[in-house]
Amino acid sequence: MGRSWSDPRPGDLAADRVRALSVASVSRETTERLDRFVDVLLKWQRTTSLIAPSTVDQLWTRHVADSLQLLGLAPEARTWVDLGTGGGFPGLVIACALAGRPGSRIHLIDSHGRKAAFLREAVRTLGVPALVHAVRIEEFINGFSDAVDVVTARAVAPLRTLLSYAEPLVKRGALALFPKGQDVETELTDAAKYWIIEAELIPSRTSPRARIVVVRTAQRR
Repeated sequence: MGRSWSDPRPGDLAADRVRALSVASVSRETTERLDRFVDVLLKWQRTTSLIAPSTVDQLWTRHVADSLQLLGLAPEARTWVDLGTGGGFPGLVIACALAGRPGSRIHLIDSHGRKAAFLREAVRTLGVPALVHAVRIEEFINGFSDAVDVVTARAVAPLRTLLSYAEPLVKRGALALFPKGQDVETELTDAAKYWIIEAELIPSRTSPRARIVVVRTAQRR
């Protein structure tokens, strides 16, 4: 029987791990937590689609390192809100990195039942400072009043929609970090029809075609 897509070749995954950690250097303790996180994710991936099957062999660079790079854009942030966390990116990866930092709290929002169950198991197994909210993004935002340093979302929705979700948090002082692919300019042009935003595009460290949209203010037109 041929190799299942849910079972990456160990050599490929190990090489990808080395590449990822050369891009996003983290402590030994964080690396150990990330190793355990990857183990949990791959176990669940056999029965629940958490990441695209085509990216399993590049799990470390395509997903883990891509998430870790956000930390450098908000190095002092303690409270993060991750919209549509899915397979744990970027929120659960960030929680792994901040587990030893006093006062850190990462809110993981995903209304999909199986994905929320995966996130709960991962949080419990890893012992990271994260809370899972199994509700729709709009419901969470409307009922959440805590102070937030950063709001993130990765592969969730177009920028115009993300701004409608994140605007209440940005208005209260949160920095918005949205990793985007090669269509980011088109998304910015579309969003500008509906929003007045103060934003910056930061080149991704994991893909030459990707950018991180850093939003500091957002106001509806």
